[in-house]
Amino acid sequence: MRPHLQRALAAKLLEQFSMTHGIRPLVAGNWKMNGLRDRLGEVAAVCEDVAAGGAGRAEIVICPPATLLMSVANLCGNTPVEAGGQDCHAEASGAFTGDISAEMLKDAGASYVILGHSERRAGYKESDEVVRFKVKAALRAGLTAIICVGETLAERERGEALVVVGAQLRGSVPKDSAPGSIVVAYEPIWAIGTGLTPSQKDVAEMHGFIRERISELVPGQGAALRILYGGSVKPSNAAELLSVKDVDGALVGGASLSSAAFMGIAGYYR
Repeated sequence: MRPHLQRALAAKLLEQFSMTHGIRPLVAGNWKMNGLRDRLGEVAAVCEDVAAGGAGRAEIVICPPATLLMSVANLCGNTPVEAGGQDCHAEASGAFTGDISAEMLKDAGASYVILGHSERRAGYKESDEVVRFKVKAALRAGLTAIICVGETLAERERGEALVVVGAQLRGSVPKDSAPGSIVVAYEPIWAIGTGLTPSQKDVAEMHGFIRERISELVPGQGAALRILYGGSVKPSNAAELLSVKDVDGALVGGASLSSAAFMGIAGYYR
């Protein structure tokens, strides 16, 4: 089956699954700036495990660096695993040396793209408005946008976590987003790569808040919105985090570089 037909069939099956069983979980791996061609065996191992039922009912996405995207998409082409990008430019083309458009990601075989990650917001000073324009570009190209939000430790300690995340959602999410076109990933900045994680109560509060806020911002989206948790997710704490109400999967960083660790997380949904 041709890749574009396979993706169309996958989207239809996802829609049917959601109508029958509720929200389908999503586990996405963000490789960040890691991985050379010799890591592609990890992708092949994930594809083999998923095809054998290792992820149960969860959808699996791998977001490698741009240099590996086409290779990853080709490896995933005849499997249930999807490929994704880690960022995109708001414009479809132009004089933007070093940037990649959403259309280029789509052409390389991506179905998803991560946008507004805290490392982009902080390191490249990306505002909510910039993120929103990028989300619009992703939707224009037919990609599903994984929109990242999260607070710093200082903001949480001041009791501002909900205010900060609410503002990020209001500024980053296009109000005309079609159902199923966006995913929100809550990643408390202080938990990314630190080994620290918020309590189940804090996660439940934030995810419930995100669902309510999206319902207000984009009517009709909230109930079916997939909300991922991200921030030091690993096999040892996956069950604790993924079992929380309104947590519909995970955005996995470092652990996604190992097929065993990544599938150890995704395996929660078997």
